[in-house]
Amino acid sequence: MDRLSIAMVGTRGVPARYGGFETAVEEVGRRLADRGHRVVVYCRTVPGAEEPPPARYLGMELVHLPAARRRSLETLSHTALSVRHLLGHRTDAAIVFNAANSPLLPVLRAAGIPVATHVDGLEWKRAKWGGTGRRYYRAAEALAVRWSDALIADAQGIADYYRDAFAAPTTLLTYGAPLIEPGAHRLAEIGLEPRGYHLAVARFEPENHVDVVVEGYAASTATKPLVVVGSAPYADGYTARVHGLADDRVRFLGGVWDQELLDQLYANCVTYLHGHSVGGTNPSLLRAIGAGAAVTAFDVDFNREVVADAGRYFRSPADVAREVDAVEADPDWVARSGLRARELAGGYDWDQVAAGYEELAGILAGRRFPARRPSGRRRPSAADAAPAPRPVRPPADVVLLPVPATALPIEDVPLEDGPAVRP
Repeated sequence: MDRLSIAMVGTRGVPARYGGFETAVEEVGRRLADRGHRVVVYCRTVPGAEEPPPARYLGMELVHLPAARRRSLETLSHTALSVRHLLGHRTDAAIVFNAANSPLLPVLRAAGIPVATHVDGLEWKRAKWGGTGRRYYRAAEALAVRWSDALIADAQGIADYYRDAFAAPTTLLTYGAPLIEPGAHRLAEIGLEPRGYHLAVARFEPENHVDVVVEGYAASTATKPLVVVGSAPYADGYTARVHGLADDRVRFLGGVWDQELLDQLYANCVTYLHGHSVGGTNPSLLRAIGAGAAVTAFDVDFNREVVADAGRYFRSPADVAREVDAVEADPDWVARSGLRARELAGGYDWDQVAAGYEELAGILAGRRFPARRPSGRRRPSAADAAPAPRPVRPPADVVLLPVPATALPIEDVPLEDGPAVRP
């Protein structure tokens, strides 16, 4: 493939220290750069930084621009400045992350820059948004369908949603799951032992069901503690609720930014309790299975796509209590589940994911996308229902680029999604 110039717009940028989008930009961008392509990543300026930001990182060119310091305007304001800069420094193709940025897509199209939008999860279903925010996100989805030259979905459930709600085809490109052998020597620093604790890692938001996990665990007869990693800068009430549900067996570590320690927490837990429900494929879940964690996950199709037959599932605190007790009574299942999880993780390969982005960028640059785009009109019968758990079969109208061969049916307007720690 000829050398391409590719812009990545709409995230906090790299190095990845926040959520799933940033992880994707770093992992995909570095690989595209290694393949000889010019990759330009737009990054948010960090307020109060003592040193000037780097101009390059892992082969990628970085453009640092400010953002409005208001929660509802942060992402869109930064993307607007990024698009303005991009108009004067053109690339062959642009990948815009987050459907919330879709009002800016006509500017790129008018300038003749072909664009794909990574639509992420069903952001309008998050409880943190009031009525105005939810209406905005729902409208933004429709605009992304109408004004993008291609749509990227990171989970089959997201692809199904855009097919059902808008009759819109998508390009299915998942995330990668790093296979890691982290050891256990760091656990003693925080008073833990291998297979001596249960683990939850999440931003404290209702859609991540940290309260369900903690309430259910407190109702169990578990003898091993529950370790909770994460926090929420905008959710004091919810955080207080979570802490109020805990008993003295629950340990809250807050945010853990030490990746080695976090990986060891994943790899040595009895079970990893994953409550995310609306964000598509979750990098924290992928990292957990890559570390060989036995998973007990909230029962939605996004999680079943990843965990498949390797895990247990819950919907209520009573389910959590039952599953935690069952896990402690069956150490053989923990070992089998961890082995199966690593087997599944082997199918989520960042090299293959990057190859998919490379092919898509080539399609955009060559202007080989369909001339007729979907109207962006929502089908009301499907709009209000979250994707329900179901066996996942690739629909005929989903465009499949290279994705993990063994992948199974696999987070205000600012981008505030992602785990509470670096995934």
